[in-house]
Amino acid sequence: MLRIGLIGDYNQEVKAHVAIPRAIQLAANDLGCQAEFEWIATPALEQDHVRKLTSYQALWAVPASPYASMKGALNGIQFARERRIPFLGTCGGFQHMIIEFARNVLGLSEADHAEENPTASLLLVTPLTCSVSEKTNVFRLTHGSNVAMAYGSNEAIEQYGTCNYGPNPEFAPLLEQAGLRVVGVDADGETRIMELDQHPFFVGALFQPERSAFANRVHPLIKSFLQAIPQRRGGC
Repeated sequence: MLRIGLIGDYNQEVKAHVAIPRAIQLAANDLGCQAEFEWIATPALEQDHVRKLTSYQALWAVPASPYASMKGALNGIQFARERRIPFLGTCGGFQHMIIEFARNVLGLSEADHAEENPTASLLLVTPLTCSVSEKTNVFRLTHGSNVAMAYGSNEAIEQYGTCNYGPNPEFAPLLEQAGLRVVGVDADGETRIMELDQHPFFVGALFQPERSAFANRVHPLIKSFLQAIPQRRGGC
């Protein structure tokens, strides 16, 4: 049995929140595994997060930010990064993955999100030049990356959710030098997918792969996320 923690504040009105459990089940069935998931409200991770997260084999920071607690969300992401637990961040989860990395790896303690703190002195996540909400786009993937291997291709067609924020391009070189690499860009060369070097699976995507569940389609990125769980290799 695979145990997956969903870091986010559940709202049945959010399409992604409806889709994610279905997407996990589709991928697990395709792998011949059993999977269970649990929603973890971000305020619950403000204190004693290590104990609360230890039982999960993988963590997914889900869309629909701002979160009720940025601190809680960042604690969960940091736990996955440091403990080398398979991690997926989609839409808002990806945005907060960048902030966690900037604060705790690069030492940029003031790193922040323009949606949550627009007057912050150091904005790692800023408004997109053009809104991509509810659009479908073609992404070029970096050959040899975990993401490209998951797709089995150097190109992918994906759908965004409601998304108006993304990584500040000014900081891309600094993030890359520290190991958080851009592995997927859109037709304009804008960063849409990043992954962490020297980690079994630590991937952030600005789009929402979970939406594939509405078409009853197994998504390769979500399948790869589950495949990265160490315990799965010995059987499901």
